[in-house]
Amino acid sequence: MPAKVLAESATELCGLLILLIPLAYAGLALMNSGLGRSRSALHSMLASLIVIGVAAIVYVICGFAWQGVPGGAAYAVATGGKSWNWIGSGRFFFAGLDASSPAALMACFGMFACALAAMVPLGAGAERWRLSAAALSTIVFAGWTFPLFAHWAWGGGWLASLGFFSGIGGGYADAGGAGVIQAAGGLSALSIAWVLGPRRAKFSQEGFPMALPGHNAVFTTFGCFLALIGWFGLNSSAAILFYGAQPARVPLIAVNTMLTAFSALLAAAIVTRTRFGKPDASLSANGFIAGLAASSAGAAFQVPAETLIVGLVAGALVTFSVEWLELYLKIDDPSGSISVHAVGGLWGVIAAGFLGKFPGVFNDGQWLAQVIGAATLVGFVFPLAYASNWILSRIVPYRVPLDGERQGMDLHELGANAYPELVSHLEDFQQR
Repeated sequence: MPAKVLAESATELCGLLILLIPLAYAGLALMNSGLGRSRSALHSMLASLIVIGVAAIVYVICGFAWQGVPGGAAYAVATGGKSWNWIGSGRFFFAGLDASSPAALMACFGMFACALAAMVPLGAGAERWRLSAAALSTIVFAGWTFPLFAHWAWGGGWLASLGFFSGIGGGYADAGGAGVIQAAGGLSALSIAWVLGPRRAKFSQEGFPMALPGHNAVFTTFGCFLALIGWFGLNSSAAILFYGAQPARVPLIAVNTMLTAFSALLAAAIVTRTRFGKPDASLSANGFIAGLAASSAGAAFQVPAETLIVGLVAGALVTFSVEWLELYLKIDDPSGSISVHAVGGLWGVIAAGFLGKFPGVFNDGQWLAQVIGAATLVGFVFPLAYASNWILSRIVPYRVPLDGERQGMDLHELGANAYPELVSHLEDFQQR
C-alpha cells in the first residue's frame, strides 16, 4: 500500500477510534454512581456530565495551547547547553489549527482524554463534593495540570526527550495515557479526598473504617463493559497518534487491552475469595478498571504474555491499596478511584519499562525513563493538584454541610431523588 494511502487510512481509523472514548465516560459514570449510595446517584451522574463539559471547554480554550504538539511552538529552559521544552505556547481556542492536519486529530484526542482524566476525582469526592466546587477544580485541572504533564509526555516536552538529550531509553513512553490520564487523574482524586475529608460515619470513634456499601452492583459491573470498549479506542488511537503505530497493530492493542483487564479482574476475584471466603464484586470490578488503566502505557508495545503479568499485578494491587488507604491513611474513597487510576496507572507506567519492545521507542534504559515519569507524577503533579485544590477550597467551600450529607446530594443540591420511592433514610438520621 502506498505511504500516502496508508497515512490516510491511519488518520481515518484513528478518528473512528477516538469516537469510542466516550463509552469510557459512561462506564466510569455508572461505576461511580453504583458504588455510591442511592441518595446521591443522580448527583453523581450529573456531576460526570458537568465535569466532562467543563473539561472539554477549558481544554479548547487554553489546554491544548499549553499541551502543544511535537515540534510545535513551546517555551524552553536552557541548562547544560541543552534546551528543555517545558510548556507549549500555542494559540487559544484552537486558532490557526489546520482541520486536516495530524495536529487537529491530536487536539481532538486531547480534549477527550482531558475529560476522561477530569472524571476520575469524582469517585473520590462522591457524596460530599459540591457541584460548583467540582466544576471549579476541573477548570484548573483541564486548563493547567493536565496539559502541563501532557506536554511533557505527548507534546515534545522534556520527559519525551530524555532519550534524545540524556540517552535514557527512548524517553518517557505512554502510548495510551496510563500516566497522563490515569495517574494524573488518580493523584488529583487523592488530593480531593484529602481536602474533603471522609464521609460522615465512615470511621468509628476509634478510627476503624466502616462499610458504606454502594447501592447498585449491576451499574458497577455493567460499567466495566462500556469502559472496555472505550479503552479499545483510547489505547489504539493514542498509539497511532503519538507513536506512529500502523493500523495493522490495532488488533494486537485490542487483545492486550482485553487481556490486561480480565487478568486483573480474575486476580482481584481470587485475592478477595482467598481473603474473605467469597469474591468481592466491587473490588473485582475495580480490579478490572485498574487493569485497563495499567494497559494504557504499554498495550502497543507488549506481547500478550507480558500483558497478563501487568494485569495480574494491577488486580492484586487494587485489593490491598483500597484497604491500606482506609486503614492507615484514613482516606475515604467511595469508588476506589485512587487505587484504580493512580496505583494502576503508575504500575502500568513502570511496567512498560520492563515489559515490552517497540522499535524506535523502547531502548536500553527505558525502565529509568519510566521511573522518572512516575516520580514526576508523584513528586510534582500530585503536590500541584493538592495545592490548587486546597487553595480553591478556601475560596469556594468544597464540602456540603452535615445536613446535606444526611439528606443526600440528590435532594440537597438538585432537589430531586434518582429513586423517588426511596425518600427517607431513618437509619442515617439516627446516627450522630
